[in-house]
Amino acid sequence: MKKKIRFYQSINTKIVFIIVILLVFALQIIGANFVTAMERRLVENFTNDRQTQMAFLKSTILPLLESDQNQDETTDSREEINRLLMEFSGNNITELQVVSPSKVILGISDSTQQNMIGQISNDADIEQAQLSESTLAKQDLDQTSQTRIWKIVEPVYSSTNPEEFLGVIILESNIETVYRQVSDITTTFLGSSTVAIILSLILANLVARAITKPIKEMQIQTRAIAEGDYSGMLTVYGDDELGELAFLINELSDEVAEAQESIDSERRRLDSVLTHMTDGVIATDRRGKIVIVNNMAETMLEVSGEEVNGKNLLKILGVETELTLRRLLEEQEDILIDAYSDGVPTILRASFSLIQRETGFISGIVCVLHDVTEQEKIEEERKQFVSNVSHELRTPLTSMRSYIEALADGAWEDPELAPRFLEVTQNETDRMIRMIQDLLHLSRIDSGKSELEVELVDLTELLDHVLNRFDMLIHSTEYEGKHYRIERNLLAEPVFVEMDTDRMIQVLDNIMNNALKYSPDGGVITGSMRQTDQSVIISITDQGMGIPKNDLVKIFSRFYRVDRARSRAMGGSGLGLAISKEVVEQHGGRIWAESTEGKGTTFYLSLPYIPFEEEEWA
Repeated sequence: MKKKIRFYQSINTKIVFIIVILLVFALQIIGANFVTAMERRLVENFTNDRQTQMAFLKSTILPLLESDQNQDETTDSREEINRLLMEFSGNNITELQVVSPSKVILGISDSTQQNMIGQISNDADIEQAQLSESTLAKQDLDQTSQTRIWKIVEPVYSSTNPEEFLGVIILESNIETVYRQVSDITTTFLGSSTVAIILSLILANLVARAITKPIKEMQIQTRAIAEGDYSGMLTVYGDDELGELAFLINELSDEVAEAQESIDSERRRLDSVLTHMTDGVIATDRRGKIVIVNNMAETMLEVSGEEVNGKNLLKILGVETELTLRRLLEEQEDILIDAYSDGVPTILRASFSLIQRETGFISGIVCVLHDVTEQEKIEEERKQFVSNVSHELRTPLTSMRSYIEALADGAWEDPELAPRFLEVTQNETDRMIRMIQDLLHLSRIDSGKSELEVELVDLTELLDHVLNRFDMLIHSTEYEGKHYRIERNLLAEPVFVEMDTDRMIQVLDNIMNNALKYSPDGGVITGSMRQTDQSVIISITDQGMGIPKNDLVKIFSRFYRVDRARSRAMGGSGLGLAISKEVVEQHGGRIWAESTEGKGTTFYLSLPYIPFEEEEWA
């Protein structure tokens, strides 16, 4: 039984539908581009006109504002400003205002709102324009008429003193008329498009009927094949051209079914392997032109398959100047490539293998990319760490050896030299012990074996306690003759933070010790606190030599010193700030520094806190 073909299922309807859809799609693109460009042009012209008017108004009002600023009796200037605004209004300008630096309204164009002159303006855009020191232009909604307006807030500065702020000029203009014009144009275009679509529908129907009529009888039989079902057979009605075509389609259907099944199976397997590989894979033809690139390779090289298809492999890898295709085919050596992934520098290892036939003919190259950034980084850090530890331990050991040799050569008998030499030896030994203890502390943190003994602590009280200790220290005999001063800007209320008190005191001590070491005699060290919605921020500021900008991002690295000779002379190991960073991050916080050379440095600690509610403790 032949299946009855419904109207919407017929080829005739599909052809008509496709033609109409293409026409509608083309009209949509044209219309969208046209209306968008028209709207953009009209809005741009409108805003440029308003900006020109504002420039003219600003140049006219500037002398009056300067006069108002310099005169004790400003009534005449303000009346002249108000009169000028009322004359300038109109031509789609809904309102003009001039506001003084103290937000007092000096003039307004609306005659019905003259009572607002002399009052304080509550417009938040005035302060924003003043802070940014630039023109503020934006589209807003008139709450009264519910229409769109264009608002310009222009800050005015003195012509003789560019830093002297004289006030702002506010211009509001009705931009709704521009959007009405765009709406009218859109309506006209839609009407024309509708007529064109109706005419195209009629013509497409006539053309489709002429094309589909000769093959009407074969429609049902070929439907299954057209949908990918190769199991059915076409009925051969005769020996004419259509009968022969039906017989050939039956033969082709069996062969294509077998081939398609095999190809689909292989393609799915290959696509699955390439898609889920953690390494990037690129395949080329025998000339080195890329033919296949998987998703991971696209991500590693920040390229798309369409972009690199047919391009030279060596050029895409960025090694065309160091490597040739012939050398690659002969040696097949692994190479390291500098790349970027999401804007982050990465290091890729590229391994190459040849695609060869049984005859030995080379038909292509396969390049496998493996991200070795982390391995290279770890290796570099390991080398740097070993170098730093060796250097830091060699210095005190060399010093100790020199003094011990001197003692062995007879200095131990000298009652003046022997105690001094032994004291130096003991100090160097203590320094190495402290360094090893710091290294063990960092090692425990890295291995996750350093656990925090967390308790709820009033951070305000804790910081005050640390500052008090250092206040006593700078007045002790150790700092006799020095004139350091510690200032406090603490919060008035308690701020409770979950922390390990001993570890956090260690962090604060490290920062305060550094502030004392590098502050000049008479310097002021300031400890401050402030709150945000989710954290409390401690800052410790000194007036020392400061840290160069290039070194600022490295000061929390292990063994890093800005001035190695001076830091070592002051007893630093280069691990204090590294430990502080690890401890703060263990608490879920963040530590950073800001510095200006010659003026001082400020260290910041940001820690999450628990808001204190008195009723919770009632």
